[in-house]
Amino acid sequence: MINQNNSPNSTKKVSTSDDKNLIDIAQYLKDAQPGHKRSIPPLEQWHPKLCGAMDLKVKANGEWWHEGQLIKRQAMIDLFSSVLWKEEGKFYLKTPVEQIEIEVEDEPLFVNQVDQVEIEGKRYIQLTTTTQDIVIVDQEHPVFMREYASELRPYVHVRFGINALIQRSAFFHLIEMGQLLENDKNETILSLQSGDFYLQLGT
Repeated sequence: MINQNNSPNSTKKVSTSDDKNLIDIAQYLKDAQPGHKRSIPPLEQWHPKLCGAMDLKVKANGEWWHEGQLIKRQAMIDLFSSVLWKEEGKFYLKTPVEQIEIEVEDEPLFVNQVDQVEIEGKRYIQLTTTTQDIVIVDQEHPVFMREYASELRPYVHVRFGINALIQRSAFFHLIEMGQLLENDKNETILSLQSGDFYLQLGT
């Protein structure tokens, strides 16, 4: 929980509370996902109580920080990313019993791999995130451009209103899979096809 009282005693209590929240969530996820198999729980079916905010931040460069400390264990980030929830523009970690707000600078997921896969005789674009989400580009999971910090950045919709930033090296692979065209305004457009889904991106 975030506490506005800056006295040393209350700060210590907040830290302990945040640590307990993280441990409780991590333990729940480990119990719910035996055998180290990662899956996305049915978050849309859960209606837990709101439990305030936690000092957990996902930075725009993909780093996760807890109480000013960088989280270095990828397995921990993978666990937490599986219960990410977005509601009314705010981000949360969500379990059946609690929903805790966290801070996200841009988007909490990040694509670092782009592939082409064949499904029923058609070629699709497949994107993989650093937390092992696999997204097939289609009408429900489109790639789009959006400005962040005065920079035009590429994203893909993943789930629950949450998007993933397509990292620079992955986007270069995406460009190689498409065609660069010019529109009537002499602007460069990236044309992509994934199955029967076509889209054009201004670059």
